Amino acid sequence: MELYAAETTLFFFFKMKNPNAFWVSISFMFLISCPALADIPGFQECMVRTLRNQVTADYIFTSSSSLFLPVLRSHIQNARFNTSDTPKPLIIVTPRTESEVQAVIRCAKDQDLQVRVRGGGHDHEGLSHTSFFGNQFLILDLVNFKNITVDPAKKTAWVGGGSTLGELYYRISEKSRNLGFPAGLCPSVGVGGHISGGGHGMMSRKYGLAADNVIDARLVDAQGRILNRKSMGKDLFWAIRGGGGNTFGVILEWKLRLVDIPENVTVFTIRRSLKQKATKLVHKWQTVAPMLPKELFIRVMAYGEQNTIIAEFKSLFLGPTHEVLLILNEMFPELGVTRQDLAEISWAKSVLYLEGFPLGTPVQALLNRIANNGNPFYFKSKSDFVKDAIPINAFEGVWNFLHENNSGFIMLSPYGGRMAEISESSIPFPHRAGNLYNIQYWTNWSEGGDDASQIQMSWIRRLYGYFTPFVSKSPRKASLNYRDLDIGPHNSLDSSSYEDAKFWGTKYFNKNFDKLVRVKTKVDPHNFFRNEQSIPPKKILS
Repeated sequence: MELYAAETTLFFFFKMKNPNAFWVSISFMFLISCPALADIPGFQECMVRTLRNQVTADYIFTSSSSLFLPVLRSHIQNARFNTSDTPKPLIIVTPRTESEVQAVIRCAKDQDLQVRVRGGGHDHEGLSHTSFFGNQFLILDLVNFKNITVDPAKKTAWVGGGSTLGELYYRISEKSRNLGFPAGLCPSVGVGGHISGGGHGMMSRKYGLAADNVIDARLVDAQGRILNRKSMGKDLFWAIRGGGGNTFGVILEWKLRLVDIPENVTVFTIRRSLKQKATKLVHKWQTVAPMLPKELFIRVMAYGEQNTIIAEFKSLFLGPTHEVLLILNEMFPELGVTRQDLAEISWAKSVLYLEGFPLGTPVQALLNRIANNGNPFYFKSKSDFVKDAIPINAFEGVWNFLHENNSGFIMLSPYGGRMAEISESSIPFPHRAGNLYNIQYWTNWSEGGDDASQIQMSWIRRLYGYFTPFVSKSPRKASLNYRDLDIGPHNSLDSSSYEDAKFWGTKYFNKNFDKLVRVKTKVDPHNFFRNEQSIPPKKILS
């Protein structure tokens, strides 16, 4: 998710080091008989040479290592890409220092190995740890880049590219109860991928996206250089804040602007069934939620339950209970919120509550990097943006889909507020003024095999098709944090026509797509950093 992917899973499921580390030695005689390992000796030799013999095997894992599969699977959040048929890397590298990251980039380039960069592993289509191009690739896993330095006086934080949102929130809460950061709810989502896709959250109506609040960054580019905001230039700094991960470089760390929050915030969850007028409430929510004060965020999750539909209204208010009651009684009295429905808690604890944890869950739960208690499941998601309220009778068709699949749901997240004030060209994420809300479609399943997968994939694609008349058009927009290869991938590793790339690129980035192409052409003209939906340079455009 990279906003809500893992966050929403809790709704359904809530109910390195190698001890035998040794200095790398190269033996061509041992490896020459195995074609799949043909590039491993060259890569290892290059690492030894580049780092002047300071490389050990405790952070380079090949398929012959007993730790290869445990390391690979440690951050695979979607079981669709954790099967025997899933293409696997030639090598996994978990560097510990910036110089080791530089060496990985230079040596992968030297050996013509594609690089996949992994943070939290929440890419919805598995692109942080697999490749569908049919080429040899390695995973550069940033799991060791978790340092977080919070400066309450300056209201800033430097955050390692391998950190999770939960770790960031926890470290902020250690320093201050009056500072927060506007990003998603799922604690195990990686900061890097989240920001690289924009990063929407429940304070976005007040403070914008996570990417709107990045004030500096340090990255390793395709040449192996470490650049910061000044040395990378304004165009590249613009591109990395929402233009997609694994496209422009490896983000070592981000500098974030922290935001002011009250010592306690107000939260609530209201569930309404069809008999409790859920349809009318959702219909009215469409026009009320985007017009509420910026401090108040109310999202809706709708799902099937015991022969009815439940509309779950979950809310964060940056203020006390009596204020939110006044607002709701004036602007949305039909929801029927009472004082007994409300709770005042710290912002850090509100993240856990809104994610689905019970009230009173210790804030230390934010530090858990493993989603769903370490039990991966299969899922698929898609997204849309709504500009005009959907007619009330159209929801009857939506409810039919949700009755059909009790593991599927839709999540509606309101825009307006600060989101409508920021220019669509401020960063690559363009979905600003004119959007009432975003839709996330979701389904998950536990049964392996093609039959179960085809049933679920067909269901969500049919649901997506049903919404066609009611959502944005020309192009039909999508959120990169809910990556969806259905809307169009690159066809191969080495080529992609401009029109092919633009078809899905404008869905994510609208008019910002062409600027992203220009930046990519300038900083990575040979397309070293690439995946099935990365920005292509002009060189390979037709």
